[in-house]
Amino acid sequence: MARAGERHDGRVRRLAGVSGRPVPAAAVAAALLLASGCGLIGGPSTVLVAVPDNITVTSPDFNGKQMSAAFSCHGPGRPPAIHWSGAPARTKSLALVMDDSAAPITPYIFWIVFNIGPQSSDIPAGQLPPGARRADNSKGTIGYDPPCPANPGHFYRFTVYALDRKLSLPAGASAKTAWMAIAAAAIARGRLATVINP
Repeated sequence: MARAGERHDGRVRRLAGVSGRPVPAAAVAAALLLASGCGLIGGPSTVLVAVPDNITVTSPDFNGKQMSAAFSCHGPGRPPAIHWSGAPARTKSLALVMDDSAAPITPYIFWIVFNIGPQSSDIPAGQLPPGARRADNSKGTIGYDPPCPANPGHFYRFTVYALDRKLSLPAGASAKTAWMAIAAAAIARGRLATVINP
């Protein structure tokens, strides 16, 4: 049975119109590492492959279709609304990581939100749930860094993690620090992937 992340990534490939094209073996290996949660910024201290993909992630802004320019640098650059369900009962907090595995800096982190309360089921467009904090992105700014693709083929992944603790990190923690803390505390996850074609 395919994992949730694999199903979403397959759908994104169809949206991007890249299915059927030959892909180098090295690219396939890198994609498999990223899909499994390994190989992200933190080296060996990453999300374990055994962390189940049982959270369902959706967005009313682009579910099943391309993300519009409104969420990129080609438009207002506002963050989309993200919804989820299926976090385990023992969840103490949630985190969201948006990244692009096809960026020159792999992965490029656009958005990290952490310490989302376990009772929350969404991040409304342009808002933060009460008590949630934002970390730096790869650009070095706090909050949402709107994607700015110059060519097609970039897959933007919104991964929601259920964590077994609240993170003892300040707002504006570095992307690497936040990611490693999320990886160490993850007990479940789910992913929604999409594209923006310039």
